[in-house]
Parts: sequence; structure tokens; C-alpha cells
Amino acid sequence: MFKTLTLGLVLSSFSAFTGLVSAPVYAATTNKEACIVIGGVGMPNFVPQEDGTITIIAPLTGSVSSAAGKVTGQRETETGLEMDMEHYFMTEDGGFMHTKDLGILTNVVGKQGQYMIEITYHVQEASTSGSLKDYKGNFSSYGLVDLPKLQGLIRYSGKVCK
Repeated sequence: MFKTLTLGLVLSSFSAFTGLVSAPVYAATTNKEACIVIGGVGMPNFVPQEDGTITIIAPLTGSVSSAAGKVTGQRETETGLEMDMEHYFMTEDGGFMHTKDLGILTNVVGKQGQYMIEITYHVQEASTSGSLKDYKGNFSSYGLVDLPKLQGLIRYSGKVCK
């Protein structure tokens, strides 16, 4: 009888303790953002259009497989150019996101038409689908572009969360 009473107390104490411990842990994990790391390398190609705009097409490696975009505005600065851009990113597993971006191009000294490029990508809410559905946030890239040759090489990285 003593063994049964002791076993009953141990089991009921364990059950009560488990309930107290698991409730806050469960709440913490359900309130936490789910994030995925975005990162890889891309080779953008710039394609001038008849209407004067520039289309961007880029095969990518890493977490995103391809991107397409366009330059929607361009301004000269003291150190190079600023470009307003939009991009459409696709993943191998059917994810999609649309971004609106600012590209900062800095002249490479002694290299006519070559620029160091830095882009900040802003994921547009309600533009994501597939495996990227409901993800939002920003990520960035940096690299080099050769505008006379209409090509470049960039490294992109960051994370998006939902």
C-alpha cells in the first residue's frame, strides 16, 4: 500500500510539474517569429528595353533560385548612382516574393562604368506565396556591376520572418 501511495504521489506530482513547465515553454515557442535565412550569390544581367527602362534577370545560387526585376528610377549622385528597383524572387520549392528596393552604386576609381553596388530589398506585404507565404522583412546584397557590359556579380544575405 505504501508503494502504491508513493507511486501515486510521484506520478501526480510529475504530471502537475510537467503541466506547469510545458505551458510557458509552449507559449514562448508559439509567440516566437519563424525566420528563414536568405543567402547566396547572383549574376544579374541588365537588359535595356525600347521604352528606356532596364529589366534585370539573374540566376541565383543559395536559398533563392532566380530573380527578375526592373529599374524604376535612376539618379546621379556625387559618388555614382542611386536606383529605385523592384525584384521578383523565386525559390526551387515554389516560393515567391516581390520587393521594392534602393540600389546604391559607387564608382570604382579608374574603371569607367563599373560600380560597387549595395541593395536593400524590402519584401512587400501580401506579395509572398508558396513556401514564402506570409514572410516579411528586409535583406541586402552587395557586389560589382559593369554597366557597359550589362552584367554583375552580387552576394545576397539576410533573413525574412513571419
